[in-house]
Amino acid sequence: MVKEDKATWKSNYFIKMVQMLDEYPKCFIVGADNVGSKQFQSIRIALRGDAVVLMGKNTMMRKAIRGHLENNPALEKLLPHIRGNVGLVFTKLDLSEVREKILNNKVAAPAKAGAMAPLDVILPAQNTGLGPEKTSFFQALAIPTKITKGTIEILNDVNLIKEGDKVGASEATLLNMLKISPFTYGLAIQQVYDSGTVFSPEILDITDDDIRAKFVSGVANIASVSLAIGYPTTASVPHSIVNGFKTLLAVAAATEISFKEAETMKEILADPSKLAALTAAMAAPAATGGAADTKKEEAKKEESEEESDDDMGFGLFD
Repeated sequence: MVKEDKATWKSNYFIKMVQMLDEYPKCFIVGADNVGSKQFQSIRIALRGDAVVLMGKNTMMRKAIRGHLENNPALEKLLPHIRGNVGLVFTKLDLSEVREKILNNKVAAPAKAGAMAPLDVILPAQNTGLGPEKTSFFQALAIPTKITKGTIEILNDVNLIKEGDKVGASEATLLNMLKISPFTYGLAIQQVYDSGTVFSPEILDITDDDIRAKFVSGVANIASVSLAIGYPTTASVPHSIVNGFKTLLAVAAATEISFKEAETMKEILADPSKLAALTAAMAAPAATGGAADTKKEEAKKEESEEESDDDMGFGLFD
């Protein structure tokens, strides 16, 4: 197989990227720090049929996007995010499902001196199995230990590395001695592009219930403000009507004024015993319904017992 020259390779790359931009309406901008070639292969296999991973130099990706702006000006929103060690993952499927597959493809990695810690590293209390000659490593990091049956035991949980800190040579050496790989690396989703809009991946975590709750909360706030300042709005009018009706009932209760909706209330105020009768009448249908259901179940049981007794233990041709 003849290896193509650099100019041909660049030309083919631009053609491929333009085809991707035309074919796929959605893509993820992903960071690829600490992701090796073998892991890339595994990620491509996992996404096969669902998404396409395209990596390349930032200058080439920007040039391809700028050259395609005439056909799709919205792609310009991608340019500010093409920086660092990034690539594009194109897809036509649901973004949340593809994101889950991308994030699931991570591999454990040992701590390397000088690397930035992506998370806190907690060293748990444990018997390390190391001999007393390794005590100096623990003392250098101020880790409380004791010797138990000829091995070093860590007494308390220790926050060895904090998120965002550089991993020191001593910390990396100790973790490697303990055979602890505290970090996991994979493609990190930085931004999401969907039909001309670029947004943070956290937006994908918002559900319909979250949107509904925010909307209901907003309507409640508008209604509260409207009622407080006496300015009627669509959200506050139902509350104003209910409050007005309560005022009318209060006036009717305190005076001789009466109207159809207040008659029951005035009767109960005149004779409180009617309230008990009304409550009993309202509870009766529920109780009747429950009794009816019980009777139906008992009738079904009796029918099934009768059907079983009719056979008398004999078959059709006995």
